[in-house]
Amino acid sequence: MKTLYDVQQFLEKYGVLVHVGKRIWDIELMAIELDNINHSGLIDKHDYLVAKLILQREHEIEERKEKRS
Repeated sequence: MKTLYDVQQFLEKYGVLVHVGKRIWDIELMAIELDNINHSGLIDKHDYLVAKLILQREHEIEERKEKRS
């Protein structure tokens, strides 16, 4: 996994489809769903951490964009 799209595809494998309408909200909801899947013990720790880092990076990018506006 390298991109937000990759994380979306990963979550789809677990039946999680996220589209709230605003990208930063989508990222936040994906992080919550990822945590829930991890707490259920369904995913590998490495996959969880990689996905979590990608979501964190994308969230920071979106926050910077909002601050510039």
